[in-house]
Amino acid sequence: MTPGPHIGFIVMYAFTFFFANFGPNSITFIVPAEIFPAGLRSTCHDITAAAGKAGAIIRSFGFLYAAQSTDPKKMDAGYPPGIGVSNSLFVLAGCNITGFFSTFLVPDPKGKWLDELSGENEDEEAQTSEYRAAPAAPA
Repeated sequence: MTPGPHIGFIVMYAFTFFFANFGPNSITFIVPAEIFPAGLRSTCHDITAAAGKAGAIIRSFGFLYAAQSTDPKKMDAGYPPGIGVSNSLFVLAGCNITGFFSTFLVPDPKGKWLDELSGENEDEEAQTSEYRAAPAAPA
């Protein structure tokens, strides 16, 4: 049995799924859980998730308008002239490259626990170390 024409689609889908979850997924879900303080973690995580989804909506409609042809005869009815599909894809590639390099600005936790990263227990640790360092009273 020879592979059908669908095998290429399955392979391409697998690669797309892998690369979609390889980088952006960790930035979207793991990093916000690590960088926000524990008291605000869920709220800030929700705000970043909502901002990402709002950005996806804006990109979708923006691409629809930007991808319109500059030639009025080739434009879809009801849309203003755009910059064309190829130029829109170049703008999209530039945004993706900017996003790729901006992920290197995210702090790396380097094996620390979330409590250590948030810095919320620093006051308690400083107080405990002061009590430990205090000299014993003479008897």
